[in-house]
Amino acid sequence: MGDDPVLYEIRVHGHLGPTLLTAFPAFEPEQQGADTVLTGLLPDAAALFGVLSEIECLGLDLLEVRRVSVRPNQPPPKGDAP
Repeated sequence: MGDDPVLYEIRVHGHLGPTLLTAFPAFEPEQQGADTVLTGLLPDAAALFGVLSEIECLGLDLLEVRRVSVRPNQPPPKGDAP
């Protein structure tokens, strides 16, 4: 198992406002149609399950979770440490 963080895209239904987005400080939000896509690096599976638990606790409608490959020339999402 690698120790490198993994980039995830998490899609939830609806537009998340500033208050709800504070629950996901490691993620960069993007509105796509009627959904919000949260993109960010997570250090391990436990962190991913924590985010998914937070989504459930907030009553958000989880649509998709994707592990994303980082392109060599792509800058890391905002808020991530090098």
